[in-house]
Amino acid sequence: MARVLVVGAGLTGGACAALLRGAALGRIAVWDKARGAGGRMSTSRSARDAACTADLGAQYITLETERAAPRRSFYEELLSHGILKPLTAPIEGMVVKEGSYNYMAPQGIFSVVKYYLKQSDADVFYEQHVTRISLRDGKWEVSRKMGPPEQFDIVILTMPVPQILQLQGDIVNIINESQKQQLESVSYSSRYALGLFYEAGTQIDVPWAAQYITDNPCIRFISIDNKKRNIESPEIGPSVVVHTTVTFGSEHLDSDPAEVQQLILSHLERIVPSLPKPDSIKCQKWIYSQLSLLKHPFLVVTSGLFFCVICYLSASNCLRAQELQVVGRRRIGSISNRQALG
Repeated sequence: MARVLVVGAGLTGGACAALLRGAALGRIAVWDKARGAGGRMSTSRSARDAACTADLGAQYITLETERAAPRRSFYEELLSHGILKPLTAPIEGMVVKEGSYNYMAPQGIFSVVKYYLKQSDADVFYEQHVTRISLRDGKWEVSRKMGPPEQFDIVILTMPVPQILQLQGDIVNIINESQKQQLESVSYSSRYALGLFYEAGTQIDVPWAAQYITDNPCIRFISIDNKKRNIESPEIGPSVVVHTTVTFGSEHLDSDPAEVQQLILSHLERIVPSLPKPDSIKCQKWIYSQLSLLKHPFLVVTSGLFFCVICYLSASNCLRAQELQVVGRRRIGSISNRQALG
């Protein structure tokens, strides 16, 4: 049986690991350089009350009619297990496309990723920062900052493209110059997110659960996160999430986080002057917040082994690519640009 490594414990990595288990390819390991699962679908906890949580990354998931057919089974499965529920809370300024459906995760958006990781039965390891991938004795040798290198038959990368291009080893030679140029053309927007956590019993008196802001240079989105997820309990404190504009994120990407936090809070006070003082605050910098441009993600199969670079593509497409290798076909081609659930 093959030994499989998925690098990245975000949505694509988790869904990919779950699908690979269904293909019965072998033992699956998932490595992520962070301290927990989720990636950009991250849910944070208050430093003083673990029951008080906030989605600092993705806020909700949208199913669009024109993309529904190949993804409907994903949604149906998550809905049937209570991982997702329809988003019914009032969101001011949200543009709703005809025939589209919005869903939220009552237990936090990271519960989607955790569900897939559990289904995968993979060995999941955090704080594993991959630095080099090389061919050794017919296998992929994967090195990391901490710990000895390990060998795998199959390696699947699901992290942002700039991080893939920073890897050393034989991967540098596998991606040819034309492919490298196309991958380098991929760009991401950057932004900051603030999570404001409050003590149980705190009242936040606004008529909306979330609001898109169009007339502020700093803030683009505000969510009363527990209200968005229909969690209002006297025993659990409320939480507020603030996302900045892309322009603000780019302009302050290298600024001191403490100064950025104060600047965001000053703008927030002007927009919602009645907001109480929080019990604790978390400031999150998303360097790779959203994909801005992607032309040609690639699948590369070489030396009888499988090596897949996932550039924001669907985990199901990656599985189909792996099945091509299993039946002995040699292929270098492109895979459509799609999210696993987007």
